[in-house]
Amino acid sequence: MTSKLRAFFEGKKVLILGFGLEGKSTYKLLKMLDCAALVAVADAKPLPEELDCLKFTGDEYEQRVKELESETEYDIIMKSPGIALYDRVNESQKSKITSQSDLFLRFYEGNVVGVTGTKGKSTVSALINHILNNCGKKAILIGNIGIPPLENLSHYDDNTIVVIELSAQQLEYVKASPRIAVLLNIYPEHLDHFTDFEAYKAAKENIFKQQKPGDVLIYDETLKAPPNIKTKLIGAHNLYNIAVALKAATLCGAGVNTAIKAAETFSPLAHRLEPLGLENGIEYVNDSISTIPQSTVNALKALPDTDVLIVGGVDRGVCYDDLFEHLEKDENLKFLIALPGAGRRIAACFDNVHTAHRFEIYLASDLKDAVEFAKTVAKKRCLLSPAAASYDAYKNFEERGEHFKKLVKLHK
Repeated sequence: MTSKLRAFFEGKKVLILGFGLEGKSTYKLLKMLDCAALVAVADAKPLPEELDCLKFTGDEYEQRVKELESETEYDIIMKSPGIALYDRVNESQKSKITSQSDLFLRFYEGNVVGVTGTKGKSTVSALINHILNNCGKKAILIGNIGIPPLENLSHYDDNTIVVIELSAQQLEYVKASPRIAVLLNIYPEHLDHFTDFEAYKAAKENIFKQQKPGDVLIYDETLKAPPNIKTKLIGAHNLYNIAVALKAATLCGAGVNTAIKAAETFSPLAHRLEPLGLENGIEYVNDSISTIPQSTVNALKALPDTDVLIVGGVDRGVCYDDLFEHLEKDENLKFLIALPGAGRRIAACFDNVHTAHRFEIYLASDLKDAVEFAKTVAKKRCLLSPAAASYDAYKNFEERGEHFKKLVKLHK
């Protein structure tokens, strides 16, 4: 793959758009290849002085983005996933935009399993990788899980099965699809990055749009996990995730019985219905990953005797009807703790519209206040499943989940 990348960048003017985790990895890659005619980095934030290339920040960064509306001097735009271009890109410029995910899918010749979905993609990606490695296959996990696809080129050979988790942002400009594509679900999400839901959905569907004859798409909500499987994962949605992972793994050559046994040893990832233990007989569960209402509904179905639920975060105008419908019928929930932002809108709807509920509502000032109040009223379980994104108060859902865990521990 290194030779193909060198041929792709040879003599080209390259702009790295965004200097987060993937942007930094791309810079290292280009320095290693040492074949581009010019390398530039553009980011809204200040860039390290030691970067040996052209640097654009602030207004100059905005100008580089604006150039994409008409014409740019660069031959290749390496866009980082976090950069939102919306519909500002001129059609003639779109062919210049690529990414690590795109180049990996185009140039890696080994077996690739790509996984996307609004929810569940990290669990399914990690589970497939876990099953394959426990079935004697050489597999590695990359992508949205936190490893840029072109970070470690020496790890790839033709016998390596690569499981790549792909977000909608990573799929937005890809021009190739994996041999085995997994599409778990599509719900309204990340609409602050896309012009609308249709654009988000189209990005997700890129995981299979460029598949070749003989490639496989796994998108089947009727898949069932083996009966009586002994899993550490909680909830009906995770049984579906297991079924999908088993199908993908067996398509890669894993034996069915060995794969099932391997799946049973898989432990839940952090922030996904993560049990934090008991305090004074009360269980605390961290489900910070739940940034949409459908995910919170799944969490409540998985833990039906939850009596305290913490919701709220960035209000992105998401429709909460599914959550309202579930909570109106919930006979076990005693307290809904509403954080600022989306939590306030959810609380207001129950006060003014969806009045047929059995629980009380507490308006918390922040997560610390929410946990402290939960300590005084919970009898069985306190579940953090916010149904909203975190970046009003936190960098990401992981930081929110870690804060929740620390707050719970502070009272022990």
